[in-house]
Amino acid sequence: MYRVTFINADGQATELTAQPGQSVMSVAVANGIDQILAECGGSCACGTCHCYVDDAWTDRLSPPDDSEQGMIECLVNPTERSRLSCQLKMSDALDGLVVHLPREQY
Repeated sequence: MYRVTFINADGQATELTAQPGQSVMSVAVANGIDQILAECGGSCACGTCHCYVDDAWTDRLSPPDDSEQGMIECLVNPTERSRLSCQLKMSDALDGLVVHLPREQY
């Protein structure tokens, strides 16, 4: 089991566990993290699973592929730390990942 921490826009942190290969989005949805809407179910087609990867973790992630980058460019308030949580898969390298959630997805 891996750990992932979600920090909402008000600063409240929720640490959850994840299975190997599970997406950060599916962890959020399965555990009632309301700020992750996941309207497309994880197919990288809507951007409603937007999160901001914590500064301490940005260098540990592979850059977004062209499809994810295209969706990020359409988001409300994207930054250099923006990622789609459906594209972040839990692994040994991401155990302890921290993501910050936007106040809203639209």
